[in-house]
Amino acid sequence: MLKEQLKDYHIILASGSPRRQEFFKGLDLDFEVRLKPIKEVYPESLRHFEISDYLAQLKSVPFKNELQPNDILITSDTIVWHNEKALGKPESSQEAFDMIKSMSNQTHEVITSVCFITIISEKTIHDITKVTFKALTDEEIWYYVNNFNPLDKAGAYGIQEWIGQIGVTHLEGSFFNVMGLPIHLVYKTLNEIVKNQKTV
Repeated sequence: MLKEQLKDYHIILASGSPRRQEFFKGLDLDFEVRLKPIKEVYPESLRHFEISDYLAQLKSVPFKNELQPNDILITSDTIVWHNEKALGKPESSQEAFDMIKSMSNQTHEVITSVCFITIISEKTIHDITKVTFKALTDEEIWYYVNNFNPLDKAGAYGIQEWIGQIGVTHLEGSFFNVMGLPIHLVYKTLNEIVKNQKTV
């Protein structure tokens, strides 16, 4: 399986997200978490998946000069796209409330981009999932905001948490993508990278 194919590689996951780290543990892969601070700013001209692609690639920049021949660096970014704008992580409880309120009784898109870099290759993938919320009451939104931690999540919510359990009525695409990583595509891409490296 994939773990055996990657035995000669060193996977570096540049993400502090406990959810993404759990996904890699779930794949039964050996990996190192390595973090470097970066300012997540993107050009205003970018739209939709261009934003998450750009940010995932931006997060890889501080690592590029230190990669070893057997390293595979993985960086990622998730945004919520709604009403023609990107919703990132809220900076206050009020902003979290406003974000969720804007998505109430509507459908939005969750976009996650993942960048894979070795010393000889670079590839960025992304996945898009459509999520529909029921009409949420103000009381329900405030209950979630006050009792969970929406400030560390794009779009101010985690689908695996209470708000997702009681509020999501329809999902089109990968559930895990909404949690922060299209793990099926990560698995597929890592397999492709190993095959391509062997033919170089």
